[in-house]
Amino acid sequence: MASRETLRDCCPESFRENYPRTTCIIDCAETFIQRPTNLKSRGETYSNYKSHNTAKYMVGISPHGQIMFISKAFGGRASDKFIVEKSGFLDYLLPGDEIMADRGFTIEDLLFPRRVKLNIPSFTKGKPQLSAEDVTSTRRIARVRIHVERAIRRLKVFKILSGTVPVSSLKLFDDILIVCSALVNLKYDLIRDTCTEEDTE
Repeated sequence: MASRETLRDCCPESFRENYPRTTCIIDCAETFIQRPTNLKSRGETYSNYKSHNTAKYMVGISPHGQIMFISKAFGGRASDKFIVEKSGFLDYLLPGDEIMADRGFTIEDLLFPRRVKLNIPSFTKGKPQLSAEDVTSTRRIARVRIHVERAIRRLKVFKILSGTVPVSSLKLFDDILIVCSALVNLKYDLIRDTCTEEDTE
């Protein structure tokens, strides 16, 4: 992960205004894999979300859009929280950091001991609707959190990540993720302060 000084220096206006301490935006992605013949492997890789056997991995981008972290692949059955905990991502966090994620990442208990704040869209939590303040906060988070989804779309441009991976290639899949992430980082900036329609994907 980049130094905090570098992150601050490269922080786009959209983050500097509302989330100046954000160091990373995270999300998980899945790639279809061939159905394993081994029953245990078949169960561990079956994704209820995708209704298919998948390899699941976590992507973390900096506020300026570079992929800073890519986890190894886990079976599609793994939860977002399990991947955060087991991927080694937490070891890169420092006290005072802020992480942005979707509401599916129920990881406050993992971050609290490290004095790291989690910014996620608000839940209604039994209330009939969100307060005006929560609605504003949720919109602000959604507006900048979407960039990690755009980074994942850039990864999925590579056919190996958008198609179905044969079982014989799975032993190389972690290396494939690293190479594809490096190639994505060589493209033009994902986030620009003056974003035009042509910049969005």
